[in-house]
Amino acid sequence: MPKPHRYMPEHAAAGLDAKFPEIETWPNQFPGYEIVIDDPEFTSVCPKTGLPDFGVITLRYEPDKVCLELKSYKEYLQTYRNLGIFQENVVNRVLEDVVRWAKPVWAEVKGDFRPRGGISTTVVARWPRRKKPVIRSG
Repeated sequence: MPKPHRYMPEHAAAGLDAKFPEIETWPNQFPGYEIVIDDPEFTSVCPKTGLPDFGVITLRYEPDKVCLELKSYKEYLQTYRNLGIFQENVVNRVLEDVVRWAKPVWAEVKGDFRPRGGISTTVVARWPRRKKPVIRSG
């Protein structure tokens, strides 16, 4: 007898439609350099269990015309604190929002999440994105 799925499509999409504050920017004055921003105290919530997820979110990007304003980026990340969202979706949503507001030459977001149940997770998303993967059903 097949085991029933414990995670539903609602869990997978949880948090993706949440409203987030604008990430402010300021005019970049120099070409061709990299910015690295770490949030070593990032928290969000598992949409299934309601348990907290803790981790480090690292953003690396090459600015084009604008740079992210750090205080507004910090406030943006704090909106995840009570949001039920999978770790993989956190990293990809942060990347999408950074690209939307800063329009960088390139960007990478890495989520290094602390162990839960003995398993830690590291998720890395890059922009520009590769082609969408083919999803195969089982």
